[in-house]
Amino acid sequence: MVVHYADLARDWLDGVPLDRSVLAAFAELARTADTGPVAELGCGPGHVTAHLHDLGLDVFGVDLSPAMIDFAREAHPVLRFEVGSMDALELADGRLGGSVSWYSVIHAPPRELPSYLAEFRRVLAPGAPLLLAFFEAEGGPVAAFDHKVTTAYRWPVDDLARLAREAGFTEVGRMLREPGAEERFRRGHLLMRAQDRPVPEAR
Repeated sequence: MVVHYADLARDWLDGVPLDRSVLAAFAELARTADTGPVAELGCGPGHVTAHLHDLGLDVFGVDLSPAMIDFAREAHPVLRFEVGSMDALELADGRLGGSVSWYSVIHAPPRELPSYLAEFRRVLAPGAPLLLAFFEAEGGPVAAFDHKVTTAYRWPVDDLARLAREAGFTEVGRMLREPGAEERFRRGHLLMRAQDRPVPEAR
């Protein structure tokens, strides 16, 4: 399963110029903020982490699956990858200068997503960017669907943006694109900044 998923993901960015443009915008914001290293949260086989590194970022990847981390380390030996949970990161408050969740929060049950966003805000420095990539619900409510990894959820972009605001983020921009020839659903991307507010004390 891990090898099959990694093979599918390896060259995927090559055929999606709009997605690459969002990652490039994120990278520029992170470089400008210059508030610390960047993390890809839910990095899977590490291909997006490697792309962010190629864009000039000091970046590392975190994933819950030890098998995925092993694969990422083998595929990208010069980069840092760690086993960890996105909703309980072993990072100090305000440590990160940016974070990317590239189709990883899609697996969080809707009732749990606010806690993930709160954890993202905790580890980000004020002003640091956050990029969420997800499957868009196309005007409907949050909807579960069968994903090759595990159950996933499609989100209305406005609902996801509202939850991010409530967690302490300010929206910078959003991009929706229609599904490609071998894709089922519209793709959504939200680019945000961590608000300038006091960061809670470390747990």
